[in-house]
Amino acid sequence: MLMINILAGLLILTSLLVIAAKTVKNAAALYALQSLVLVSLFVYLAGEMNAHSLYMWSVSAFITKVVVVPAILIYATKKIDESGVPQGMNTAWFIPITALIVVICYMAAAQLEVPLAEHLKPALSVSLSHFLLGLLCIVSQRNILKQVLGYCLMENGSHLTLALLASDAPELVEIGIATDAFFAVIIMVVLVNKIYRTLNTLDAKQLTELKG
Repeated sequence: MLMINILAGLLILTSLLVIAAKTVKNAAALYALQSLVLVSLFVYLAGEMNAHSLYMWSVSAFITKVVVVPAILIYATKKIDESGVPQGMNTAWFIPITALIVVICYMAAAQLEVPLAEHLKPALSVSLSHFLLGLLCIVSQRNILKQVLGYCLMENGSHLTLALLASDAPELVEIGIATDAFFAVIIMVVLVNKIYRTLNTLDAKQLTELKG
């Protein structure tokens, strides 16, 4: 139980580091680290909840989230110059905003009537927080490739929520979710490269040609 809550806390910390990272390459590496924490959390949850399907979830999550998706994002940066893109929101605001999100989600999770052990509700609150932190990354960053990482954070949060609330779901469900996320990232990276080749910028505020 203690290890599960520690790993859940590490998910929040790594999310904050991903959002605050100055380059997409560093953010992708931190996302890989976070996904490794998520994989470890799946393994501990499998033992705690006696859900053997979560072991298979951890394997597929390791392949897609720890290895493949970060590799795609890092590869995408090789042909893109992101040095001229402003950082967006001041990073000093991320800590109080993150704290507020965690507190609100913890209070919300405590009120939920779900078939979940009481000591696992902190992990559920983290999964809900993760979704909102991904949204924070999307709205606070001007670098559109960093916004893709915001989607990845949201997907990690929804993945953990599913593991907690539907741990007995077939492995096929997990494979479907992982595959959807994998192809979504590929499509978004292709679109980002197309935008960069056309407009020579990754700054979301400079994409005026996309406005109606």
